[in-house]
Amino acid sequence: MSEEKKGFFARLKEGLTKTRDNIVRGIDSVFSGFSAIDDDFYEELEEILIMGDIGVNATTAIVERLKQQVKEKHIKEPSECKQLLIESIKEQMQVDETAYDFEKEQSVIMVIGVNGVGKTTSVGKLAGKLKDQGKKVILGAADTFRAAAGEQLTQWANRAGVEIIGGQADPASVVFDAVNAAKARGVDVLLVDTAGRLHNKKNLMEELRKMNRIIDKEFPNAHRENLIVLDGTTGQNALVQAREFGEVADLTGIILTKMDGTAKGGIAVAIQSELKVPVKYIGVGESIEDLQKFNSDEFVNALFDVNMDDIGELHLPEEEAGETDAEE
Repeated sequence: MSEEKKGFFARLKEGLTKTRDNIVRGIDSVFSGFSAIDDDFYEELEEILIMGDIGVNATTAIVERLKQQVKEKHIKEPSECKQLLIESIKEQMQVDETAYDFEKEQSVIMVIGVNGVGKTTSVGKLAGKLKDQGKKVILGAADTFRAAAGEQLTQWANRAGVEIIGGQADPASVVFDAVNAAKARGVDVLLVDTAGRLHNKKNLMEELRKMNRIIDKEFPNAHRENLIVLDGTTGQNALVQAREFGEVADLTGIILTKMDGTAKGGIAVAIQSELKVPVKYIGVGESIEDLQKFNSDEFVNALFDVNMDDIGELHLPEEEAGETDAEE
């Protein structure tokens, strides 16, 4: 495993410390506190998972799967359930290998989400990662509502060494220009940063619909992604935001940011289960290498503090061989 991956795993593990205290300690106390696997045992386990932001849907699925395996394997001791529980959570969070098909096709990725979640930063980091994979990338600065967004995105574009299209007051005009620039220059990926206001939902919806119509008309053959950026520290609120944006756009993936230092990291499990939308990227810090493709094994191992040496090579999503990150 590359040093970068090891470093990311270590930061993820450290970042999930509060979540671990919130969930895993409670789980361990159930495993050690019960002498038999009975209804009370399962109830206590359910309560801890729900309180840990894992959500009712995901918790029910995880516990049902656990009950089934306990029955099939004739397990009698609660302590023997822990590994089964870990595997059950991993299963809940598996990301389909088609999740990153946009890397192989000419794509338009619209990045949406409320202000303050790290949206513009995520667009910049993603641009850097795709550029490092040898992709030709253009950024569309369609968040014209927040004055600093364009400047911030320009800094990221310079850092990643990619072109940026912006300067228009109307987001739809920016998208029109960016799409046509992407076609003219044979770009692999067009990344569009969008405005993040939910308080004026009617305007936002209309704006996103207009941008989608332009992309459909101007670039009908492009692979389309709508990635929503959610802040891990907001817990159940993140789920509410995702549902609201889901009414406006067909969400294809989630970028979960600020996973370092939150006690609500269980929301990663809940979101995927409740929305049936995969977490595609996870962020644990400020630099480009702190945004990585999401991997359920890696996440759950970090959450349960499974030692890297005990699990050998983690099966992480393939990155380009010899990939190097842009400067921080």
